[in-house]
Amino acid sequence: MASTSRIFEYFVVCGLGPEIRALDGVKGFHGAEEMYMPAFIDQFPHSGHALYPPPPPQLPTCVLPAGVRIYSSGLDANDVSTYPRSYPIVLTEGDGSKIYVSCIAFRDPICEDITEAYQIPAKSFADKCICFVSHSPCFQVLRDALEEIFVLCFSPAGCSKPLWDIISHVVSNVPLPTPGKDRVLFAIDNCLLSAETPPKEWLPHADISFQPLVQCLDVDKLIQLFTAVLLERRILLRSNKYTLLTLVSEAICHLIYPIRWQHVYIPIIFSSGVDYIDAPTPYMMGLHSGVDTSGVTMDGVVVVDLEYNRITTTEEIPPIPESEHNFLRGEILKLLQPNVVGIDYMKINLGSMSDHSLRAATKSWGQEHDFQLRLIFLRFFARIMSGYRNFIDNALQTGFNAQAFLKKRSRATNQPVESMSMIMQFIETQGFLDYLERCNNAEEFTNNLLDKLQDATGRGQNPLAIFPSHVADPEIITIADSEIEGSEPGNSHCYKSFPANSRTEEQEEKRKSVLALASGASKQVPSSPSVRINGGPKAESLSPRERAAERERMVLDIKVKLQGLWLRLLRLGATEDPLSSFEYGTILALIESDAEGIGGSGFVECIREHIHSGWQCRLTDEQFIAVKELLKTAITLASSRDDLSTIRDALEVSAEMYRKDPNNVQDYVQRHLLSLSVWEELRFWDGYFEYLMESCSNKSTNYVTLVTAQLIVMATHMAGLGLPDIDSWNMIEKIAERNNLGYKQLIKLRALLTHLQQLRVGYWGVPVGKSQPLPSYSMASPRALDISDESEQPAEASVLGRSWVHSMFSRDRSLRASSFNRASDPKPGATAGKTDLAAAQKKTQTNMRILRGHTAAITALHCVTRKEVWDLVGDREDAGFFISGSTDCTVKVWDPSLRGSELRATLKGHTRTVRAISSDRGKIVSGADDQSVIVWDKQTFKLLEELKGHDAPVSSVRMLSGERVLTASHDGTVKMWDVRTDTCVATVGRCQSAVLCMEYDDSTGILAAAGRDVMAHVWDIRSSKQMFKLQGHTKWIRSMRMTGETIITGSDDWTARVWSLTRGTCDAVLACHAGPILRVEYSPSDKGIITGSSDGLIRFWENEGGIRCVKNLTLHSASVLSISAGDHWLGIGAADNSMSLFHRPQERFGSFSNTGSKAPGWQLYRTPQKTSAVVRCIASDLDRKRICSGGRNGLLRLWDATTSI
Repeated sequence: MASTSRIFEYFVVCGLGPEIRALDGVKGFHGAEEMYMPAFIDQFPHSGHALYPPPPPQLPTCVLPAGVRIYSSGLDANDVSTYPRSYPIVLTEGDGSKIYVSCIAFRDPICEDITEAYQIPAKSFADKCICFVSHSPCFQVLRDALEEIFVLCFSPAGCSKPLWDIISHVVSNVPLPTPGKDRVLFAIDNCLLSAETPPKEWLPHADISFQPLVQCLDVDKLIQLFTAVLLERRILLRSNKYTLLTLVSEAICHLIYPIRWQHVYIPIIFSSGVDYIDAPTPYMMGLHSGVDTSGVTMDGVVVVDLEYNRITTTEEIPPIPESEHNFLRGEILKLLQPNVVGIDYMKINLGSMSDHSLRAATKSWGQEHDFQLRLIFLRFFARIMSGYRNFIDNALQTGFNAQAFLKKRSRATNQPVESMSMIMQFIETQGFLDYLERCNNAEEFTNNLLDKLQDATGRGQNPLAIFPSHVADPEIITIADSEIEGSEPGNSHCYKSFPANSRTEEQEEKRKSVLALASGASKQVPSSPSVRINGGPKAESLSPRERAAERERMVLDIKVKLQGLWLRLLRLGATEDPLSSFEYGTILALIESDAEGIGGSGFVECIREHIHSGWQCRLTDEQFIAVKELLKTAITLASSRDDLSTIRDALEVSAEMYRKDPNNVQDYVQRHLLSLSVWEELRFWDGYFEYLMESCSNKSTNYVTLVTAQLIVMATHMAGLGLPDIDSWNMIEKIAERNNLGYKQLIKLRALLTHLQQLRVGYWGVPVGKSQPLPSYSMASPRALDISDESEQPAEASVLGRSWVHSMFSRDRSLRASSFNRASDPKPGATAGKTDLAAAQKKTQTNMRILRGHTAAITALHCVTRKEVWDLVGDREDAGFFISGSTDCTVKVWDPSLRGSELRATLKGHTRTVRAISSDRGKIVSGADDQSVIVWDKQTFKLLEELKGHDAPVSSVRMLSGERVLTASHDGTVKMWDVRTDTCVATVGRCQSAVLCMEYDDSTGILAAAGRDVMAHVWDIRSSKQMFKLQGHTKWIRSMRMTGETIITGSDDWTARVWSLTRGTCDAVLACHAGPILRVEYSPSDKGIITGSSDGLIRFWENEGGIRCVKNLTLHSASVLSISAGDHWLGIGAADNSMSLFHRPQERFGSFSNTGSKAPGWQLYRTPQKTSAVVRCIASDLDRKRICSGGRNGLLRLWDATTSI
């Protein structure tokens, strides 16, 4: 570490600052019963004048997690609740490094200027906290130094020097000692303190006592907590003492050495951060016992109550293997209860480790006990990870051969691998993988105490032999006391409150302006929403200076009112209507009543300030409507006044505020402002561009880059508003040409704008009331299904992209200007097959039904095929049923033969979104995000079994013969269940990440699964072995099809691959799509392959003498969601709600035509009229020529292609 490193990086004072805010963000003083936001008050050194980065901005909230309370009295010797409190906290930075803070919280008098400005009762007190901040874990040194400074401040004898001079000397001059070599001595006034750190060869520096941990939890609870932390569960510690939360968190992190905690680590979380408990990722957090968590979902959270020695969790924590558990428990008991454990022992010294532990434990708890406890846990790791180095294999993706390690341990312990669930989970954790990476580091490997301990144990040596036998006496470094200029011996500096540090002129001016503003806001101002400045007898009698002052007062009056009204509007309850509220009406009156636009600009500025203060911009549906209408009014009036700055600010804040739609997608206010005509004016965008250029902070950037960056900002806002693509591009192109932008930058801008338009139009659809030549794109739209839309024709494939690229490369500007007209008006014959498609539509009159029942988006759809339910008697009546699952947590069964009453049953049991459905002759099985699989009786529709065992959402389910169910999950496992016994027979497959698709051949027992780990895994589950790991894809694998000895996979890397199951090799790469391949299908009649992508194209591949693409279909303009191929029929569905059915006549087997819309051997049978409904999933019943789609709006659209011919 550099010689300039210091133990004390900052001294910080937090408490009630000059700008007072309640915890809900409302400015001002609202009574002593309210809690207020803590703020930075003083610090040394000032930011920008230190060797270290400034303290984290969340520090005040962390050191005073409950907020600041105002009191009528200070310290009372008879009231313990008024005593100062000393406690440590630990903060984690973005790179994982820790910041250690020692705190003292106490009641201190509020400054007089603050009490006057906010009209707080005189002689009031408020919580204040002084802190030492450091990156070194010297808890005891930090605490001793801080307590000495606190005592000096409030000692009746005072201190010999000004307090802040003492603080600055300590922070600036006390160096960080070299580990194992230095001991630093320094003084605070007349108190001598020392600091030193252990050698690098010892256990990591832990300047804390482990006694609170073993006093709060008994041995069994301690081991249970240790296991939960080791397996990276979600850990929530509860206590009514902040010190206890920090010490226990730090202690358990040291006990898992050499493993390091890799996830969220917040030993003390502030009361308003309770929602973080719902986070799905592992964390370790501490929360005060007084904070209510009744409204928080605690599923899967390990709650550790330190006051009552209690651990609760809804998920089972697998136990440590018996031999290691007995060792760990026995050694800890020897340390904690030596008189009980060793009551039968002879009092002789055999030189054993146990005797050493017993003798150490007879003393009162001290550093020796801390060391022995840590060594016990290190010995535990040496046992449970015995021989792990032999299985480190850098050729594997994880770097460790887990399967071989478990088999070796199974042979050594005579225990089956299946019983080692704790070890299996441990070697998959991020902590273990991080440890393996560090083992490859030369420095880490040299100082690896675990390896040294394993080697020493193997040689029969004492475990203490791994530590240096002789440590040289440290070198004493003495820090001389400071000599303060002008101070004389015998002088005494006494304080009644903690003094303020000296402020710069700029800081003092800022403080005065804040307090002046607060003073004006706290006084009663005229209640009229409009104050006339240029009229009335009073205005006429004012001088110009007085008139300006009066106007400034009026502006302040309106802004203060708007701020309070805005915050109260956001606090309205769910049952209150914002549009009819007093707050909405008053804000609207303030915006409309003044001719100078102060209300409108003030309202927009109020929102901007709230966003900058940390507001998350989330609105309820009712608030969303109110804010949208208020912004429309403000922008309309600003347009009439030609107030471009207010319009500009409103545009920017509208891009921040949003609500969540029923599918949990953010819907921004900006999208709803399209009806305003100002957005169509080039003059506004010209002015906005000039503003962006002037406000750019980095003007030294290349001019072309600078212009391009600002045009990108404009394009983003245009797309967010929903401006027609042509209008947006025309304005951007004109501004770009004025600034001499080259064609390369224009191409990039056009590509970005097209992409943004695709995303917007694809999800939200074409804006109402605006012409839009673009087709629907690859995302599905959430608009409700409108029956009147049934008359719409299928959208043609767009040539827009190719047209503008061609025009951009042309030197003819007229060609560039007209490129969009040509793109939107293609020549006859430009789209292959258009005539044949129209002819195919004319010869049929399709029948479309809308099935209503779900209340939210359809997320899973399954068709009961004849193959599933056929028996010796013939087809069952449920053949042809459709089964749907939704985000409303229900499963519904539909019978298409019952026209008008298709809904047969609603199955309720899941608690989260249903993702997968399957069925057989007698049962329905469904999997959901609640990590459960439910089996239903198909006749009675009753819940039979609920299968629980997955640790993440279930992505795929499959009913098998013999009352078995196969399930795959985002936890990376594939499990087989026995429905009769309600048990998991085995985990038949395990991937390294979430499984997204699965195929199984019941006749051979071959299982294939793939997903986010970009590999396709193949197992023979009958012999319980993995056959292949098929590697080649570079991104997620979305779809899979297995037929015979071949597997076909489709991936986000825009390719499909064909694999051989006999050789485990890739036979072909199919790479002709321009987007992720979402569906792959095998055509049994011609042994061909069909692929569908997010680019909307369907490609047919022939497998004769090598695989080649023989036909492309452009019937769909959005992602292809479903391809289902039978012997003679082919059903296809896409996200734009277009469907198509193809027929393959027997006499045409093996041939195909290149004309019209006929695929190789396939003829377009018919396609229904497309609507603007939005599709999530599609299923086909080829036996009855039916295709069903499930939309985001909860509706199913059932197309019967054989009806009404």
